[in-house]
Amino acid sequence: MRAVLLLLLVTLMAVNVAAAGGKNRKEKAKPSKSGSECTDWRYGNCVPSNGDCGVGFREGSCDQQTRKMKCKVPCNWKKDFGADCKYRFGSWGECDPSSGSRARTGTLKKALYNAECQQTISVSKPCSGKTKTKTKGKKGRGKEN
Repeated sequence: MRAVLLLLLVTLMAVNVAAAGGKNRKEKAKPSKSGSECTDWRYGNCVPSNGDCGVGFREGSCDQQTRKMKCKVPCNWKKDFGADCKYRFGSWGECDPSSGSRARTGTLKKALYNAECQQTISVSKPCSGKTKTKTKGKKGRGKEN
């Protein structure tokens, strides 16, 4: 019985020390700031480390302070309006035979890091040569006779 109580006591002490150690690490991780905390951070655009898309960094500033944050620029058509502007899009329109493309519009849903975003945007893509039809349930079943 004493062994069980001793084991329980040692376990509780270990948990308490680990919890206290975690708090200290979090406090040390925060940069020390003299004066008041800055609340009006302004962040720049995400600048990819290599090429024109992928993982990179953005710099933020507030008063005399600066920060560097990791970020990612998407490697697809969305990079035309930036990774920090999130839009809600409608359905694709019909194919315009004169331009050979179809378009849809989006309204601003969220601007991250105080980014300057347009309220509405329009994107287009080439019309597909074939009409796509959805087939359900046939993929991965093998031959059916």
